[in-house]
Amino acid sequence: MLKKLIQSIRSPLRRPRAVRTTPEVVGNHQHSLRREQFSRNAVNVVERLTKAGYQAYIVGGGVRDPLLGIPPKDFDVATSATPEQVRAEFRNARVIGRRFKLVHVHFGREIIEVATFRANHPVSEDDEGANNAHASRNEAGRILRDNVYGTLEDDAQRRDFTINALYFDVTGERILDYAHGVRDIRNRLIRLIGDPEQRYLEDPVRMLRAVRFAAKLDFEIEKHSAAPIRRLAPLLNEIPSARLFDEILKLFLSGKAERTFELLNEYELFAPLFPASAKALKDDPEYAGKLMRQALANTDERIRLGKPVTPAFLFAALLWPALPARVLKLQDRGMPPIPAMQEAAHELILEQCRRTAVPKRFTIPIREIWDMQERLPRRQGKKADLLLENPRFRAGYDFLLLRESAGEETGGLGDWWTDYQEASDGERRGMIRNLASQQEEGGSPAPRKRRRGGSNRRRRGPRTEGASSE
Repeated sequence: MLKKLIQSIRSPLRRPRAVRTTPEVVGNHQHSLRREQFSRNAVNVVERLTKAGYQAYIVGGGVRDPLLGIPPKDFDVATSATPEQVRAEFRNARVIGRRFKLVHVHFGREIIEVATFRANHPVSEDDEGANNAHASRNEAGRILRDNVYGTLEDDAQRRDFTINALYFDVTGERILDYAHGVRDIRNRLIRLIGDPEQRYLEDPVRMLRAVRFAAKLDFEIEKHSAAPIRRLAPLLNEIPSARLFDEILKLFLSGKAERTFELLNEYELFAPLFPASAKALKDDPEYAGKLMRQALANTDERIRLGKPVTPAFLFAALLWPALPARVLKLQDRGMPPIPAMQEAAHELILEQCRRTAVPKRFTIPIREIWDMQERLPRRQGKKADLLLENPRFRAGYDFLLLRESAGEETGGLGDWWTDYQEASDGERRGMIRNLASQQEEGGSPAPRKRRRGGSNRRRRGPRTEGASSE
């Protein structure tokens, strides 16, 4: 299927690409950006490279975001200097990468990323140098190595989206716009530079980047840039799993996870990232959709409040809807409930790791959060107090509330644990005795009497686990 897909879309590789050689120059009286708004270290890098005789500009999000009134997360520099020439100018610089070689210039905790102007690759197998030490493609057209250097004009055409092809000249405070990026910012559009199919073939991750920028900036994906995405979505299956994991963190930890989820599903990009979860979403859209959206909304809220989040809780929530069916299947084969749960969890996480290379530091907490869902109903004797002391209790409790918010029936388990955490030692003993007596009678435990004003007491809502993100 993938081979047929590639063959059907290879022709765009031979289409000539229109190149704009002269930029629209946006003077400082036409925009609000001033050099004082930029990182002092980024300005320093640009000025030192310029003084050494090279061209250098602040580029990308460091220009785009301030135009939208958004504080940039970091600042990138594009230059005519090669990585080795940049390294020679800065003792605090380090050349990194092989697929896309660039330089990190370190200023304490701030890193200024410096990339050499890139040029277009040969687009035909017959072109000289189509595969060499500086540039290579696979048979589908995906760029495997991208170290062909060129001019500023070449570099602008090699950028992915028009809104990222804006170059800020710190000396004259001008913006050089080669692809009508300023216009697209005004119109709130995500538009690919060049032929969309060719650009997605070069790097299918650009489809995810289009979604991420659309969600982050509240833009629309321009219709020609959006048109091939659904058809080309299977190309993500060829992307290395470690790179996809990094992209997932960018997608869901940017503060716009819920909107990102909607766009991923709209453009059929969610299934290549989470195959089992996508199937569960199709089989039970109401429950699975509600649980996933609630988890993502909670993540967005924590990020908005400046609270830490961890990918482990997020992956646990996105994968959970795929788990029960697997557990039931193993139980139908005669496996007891707890071993079935453990085996299904192991298989599901292993499959997901093949797709997105989730590190072990996250897969272990995922298993522990899920394991807590089996342990929380078992509260007799000293088990409740031992669970409270478990370092993963809070995440497990939050996950229980998330399940309840999505419509799972737990017999009031979430309320019981909420009350138990806030009760005194004596009240806790009473709750355990009441629980035991109710179970002996074959009923459910009676709710503990609320304190005065209890109707206004805030129930702890589900949230993303409060451990530091790694």
